[in-house]
Amino acid sequence: MDESAVVCPPALAGPVRLHPFRALHLAANRVGTAAGARAFAHPHDRVPGRLAGWLREGLAVEETSPAVWVHEYTARGMTVRGIVGALDLTRPAVPGTAPAVLPHERVLPAQVDELERRMAEMQLQPAAILLAHRATPRLRALVERVVAAEPDVEIDDPTGQEHRAWAVTDPSTTRELDESLAGTQALIADGHHRYAAYLRLCAEHGAEGPWGRGLAMLVDHDDTPLFLGAIHRLLRGVQVADLVALARDAGLCVRTGGRGAALNALDRQVLVLADSREAAWVRVPEDRLPVELLHHDLLPALREQGRPETGTDHLHTAEQALAGADAGSGTAVLLPALELDEVMTVLRAGRLLPEKATSFQPKPSVGVLMRPVRDGSGDPT
Repeated sequence: MDESAVVCPPALAGPVRLHPFRALHLAANRVGTAAGARAFAHPHDRVPGRLAGWLREGLAVEETSPAVWVHEYTARGMTVRGIVGALDLTRPAVPGTAPAVLPHERVLPAQVDELERRMAEMQLQPAAILLAHRATPRLRALVERVVAAEPDVEIDDPTGQEHRAWAVTDPSTTRELDESLAGTQALIADGHHRYAAYLRLCAEHGAEGPWGRGLAMLVDHDDTPLFLGAIHRLLRGVQVADLVALARDAGLCVRTGGRGAALNALDRQVLVLADSREAAWVRVPEDRLPVELLHHDLLPALREQGRPETGTDHLHTAEQALAGADAGSGTAVLLPALELDEVMTVLRAGRLLPEKATSFQPKPSVGVLMRPVRDGSGDPT
């Protein structure tokens, strides 16, 4: 991918504020399904009317009162719990201050353009961006009090996810929530392009209206963390020998050998290279991450020599990447999974990660908690 074609959306200043909103839910048998996705299909300017029909037919339900929600979902045996609300987008971070909501990847402007247009026409934020943070004991205790009650929404969706959600409407509890979030710093775990589209819509429609907020889910990484997995690469048209030569020219420690030895060498500061004939592993300096070395050093050097990759596949398993290499498509680059603290360290040093450096899983099915956005309604929820 051409790194010059991507841009970084700005961070937000604190405090993090999650405002109540009137949630829209799809019927349980439509959550996360192709049938449910028809509600958001092209043409997108017909989505409001389509959803109005679904509400009349009982295929969706809209809450009458604004609330902040605690949403707990279980997927493939893993449970994630987070606070869902309308994130205040009106305070961009300024130089010299500590940001409260941090993006860690750049975005493609064309993809942001499409999401901005789509959300504006749908008058809907259909899926929350995911934020990861470390909650204070006070906030964790508040969430535990909320989930001790019976849930307001309980869904076992057709994809196999189990959902429970609690509406927080009590003013004293929402005030305590605001106070508990005062010092938090959150990483955008998933949804960078939607976040950038939120900011565009906020700037276009005004910070005081409903587009001044964006649907977000704040997950406590110390309680029910998202799984942070690796995303490997298949560099098409590239051979291991090409990358080995560049790494050695850069003074890096490089070893070559059989694929088994290379796979055994993979660790936090090592990236593994394998094509259909040979394998190697490269030790990365302690102040860098392997994914940074690949995208900021090795691939630019390859392009400078006039031998750019003809395409890059991003794959969630090493087996997929190695299968592509065995088929003669190019070189598999196996990367270690990152830790949340490693990502935060990079950001605090003023750096960003390349696109698709992280994979936070699992994501909740679409349709449990959505946020309608009605311009001109006078209601910013």
